[in-house]
Amino acid sequence: MPLLLNNAPPRPRGRVRMNLGRLYYTWRRRLQWMVSGAKYARTLRPEVNLPYLVFPHKTPLLRKLRHVDMQLQYNKITNLRLASLTMNGLILKPGEVFSFWRQVGRPTRRQGYLEGMVLCNGDFCAGTGGGLCQLSNLIYWMTLHTPLTVEERWRHNYDVFPDSNRTQPFGSGATVSYNYIDLQIKNHTSSDYQLMIWLDEDYLCGEWRCSQAPVQYYQVYEKEHLIKAEWWGGYTRHNVLGRKVYELNHNEIGDEFVCANQAVMMYQPLLPADETILRKTELD
Repeated sequence: MPLLLNNAPPRPRGRVRMNLGRLYYTWRRRLQWMVSGAKYARTLRPEVNLPYLVFPHKTPLLRKLRHVDMQLQYNKITNLRLASLTMNGLILKPGEVFSFWRQVGRPTRRQGYLEGMVLCNGDFCAGTGGGLCQLSNLIYWMTLHTPLTVEERWRHNYDVFPDSNRTQPFGSGATVSYNYIDLQIKNHTSSDYQLMIWLDEDYLCGEWRCSQAPVQYYQVYEKEHLIKAEWWGGYTRHNVLGRKVYELNHNEIGDEFVCANQAVMMYQPLLPADETILRKTELD
C-alpha cells in the first residue's frame, strides 16, 4: 500500500493568521541562518564552466493555463531572469549548502520583480515575484540526478493541473515561499559542483556541472501511485518517488527512497471526454 500522509480536508486560513504566521516563520528562518553554523555557497563564476556536465534540464517558459491571465506568465519570465542572475555559475564546494532564498533574497518590486502567478490555498492569485517555483522545481529535479544531498524540500500541497503532457512524475517539484519554505542542498562529496541557470526564448534551462567526471548516474521513478476519494468530498493524490543508481556500465548499484507525496486535487480525476480534450488543448 502507498505511504498515506494526513488526509484531513484543506483548511483555508484567514488573512490575519497568514500574515502573522508569515512574519513569525520569516524571522525564525533569519535566526536559523545566523546561528546554524552552516557554510552557505556564495561564489559565482558564470564566465567559467566546470568541465564535466552531470545533468541538464529545461522547462517551457509559457503554458496556456485555464482562467490564468497570460500577463502573469510574461511577468514570470522577468522574475525568473532576475532570480537566475543571482545563482548562475554558483560554485557549491564540499561541505557547503545551497539555499534558494539565501541566494535570491527577498523578491521585491524595488529589485525589479513583477506580479506573477502564485498558488493560494489551491487557487491562483497575483503576487510579487510569482513564478519562482518553476526555478526551484528545475533545481530540485536536476539535483535528484546528482550525488548532492537535498537537506530541505517542501512538497506542493495541491495538484492543480491534469497530467496531459507531463514529462516528470507527480510530486517531483519543490515549492518555495520567501523565506521559510526553502530549498536547501548540501555537497557531501569531495568535488566542486556548479549550478548553471539561464533563459532562452522558450525555456528555463539549467545544468549541474562538476570538477570531476561522474562515476554513476540516476533514474528517478514513481511507485505506489494512488488517487483517493476522501470522506470530505474531494480527492487526494499520493505517490512515492525513488531513484535507482547505476554505474556508467549500466550496472545497478542502488535503489533509494526519495520522498512521499500527497496533494489535494483541484480537478476531477475522471474528466468527461470533451473536457479532457479541452484541457489537453490548453496545455499543448
